Amino acid sequence: MKNINNVLPRKEDELELIHSYQDACSEKDFQEFVRGINASDEVLMKYTSSLIDAKEECKNCKNCKGLEHCKNKVVGYCYTPIPEKNIIQFSYVACKWQEKSEKENAYKKNLELFDMPKEIKEASLKNVYTDDKSRLPIIRYFKEFREKFQKEENPKGLYLTGSFGSGKTYLIAALLNEMAKKQISCALVYYPEFLRSLKSSFQTDYSEKFDFIKKVPVLLLDDIGAENESNWSRDEVLGPILQYRMQNHLPTFFTSNLTLEELESSLATTSSGVDKVKARRIIERIKQLSIQMELIGKNRRN
Repeated sequence: MKNINNVLPRKEDELELIHSYQDACSEKDFQEFVRGINASDEVLMKYTSSLIDAKEECKNCKNCKGLEHCKNKVVGYCYTPIPEKNIIQFSYVACKWQEKSEKENAYKKNLELFDMPKEIKEASLKNVYTDDKSRLPIIRYFKEFREKFQKEENPKGLYLTGSFGSGKTYLIAALLNEMAKKQISCALVYYPEFLRSLKSSFQTDYSEKFDFIKKVPVLLLDDIGAENESNWSRDEVLGPILQYRMQNHLPTFFTSNLTLEELESSLATTSSGVDKVKARRIIERIKQLSIQMELIGKNRRN
């Protein structure tokens, strides 16, 4: 290393830069760190404080065993010097663990959640309980569905009914997460809350929300039948969504605590009266879009 005392004019502030840099260079690990940067001492000494921070973060990264052990200021990133001509830029560069995490979670950009808990994006078929025999036919159907979808054979979704807390939503969310990993756009919609959200968006993004749900390649309508029925929700929302998806062979999944027979009865009765014909029309569309399966099991929410 050249004699830095000869590098800059003896101005007070410049002398302070020199002394700070000299003090830092008295440490072997700092010397080794700056030696790997393609910049002269004249440039490096202007950034001593930042270089010390970068050196410490680089040191933290060397023996790190995962994001949960990260000691850096920004978890998953290392404060890194990047030389450019006569200056040094500092940037937060993703570590190997962060890159791995981003790669593993890239599929989530293919998942749209409407009033569903964010944790549902973590649902995985690998974590599905298989100790309950009532789940096995559903899991087998998932395998068949994926195979048919890949062959563009227009497979039907499921109308999955069953006891409260048995895991209906998790099961289908796990399948849709697998589809998203294949670069297939999916939407998971908590239907009762979606209706309330849709109604409040008449003056803003109503059409955008409605069209997206109608046209998304794979759709889950969660907890259908739990909403307060009205002519509008049945005839202006649910009916057109199902009609479009049926005509365009778009896989559609449903979860409900009601059987199709019970759902039909619920759909028939609104504040405006009873209309069995329109309710029957909705049920026929659901049957065209899905096959009915039942999941009866212990409440896993407790």
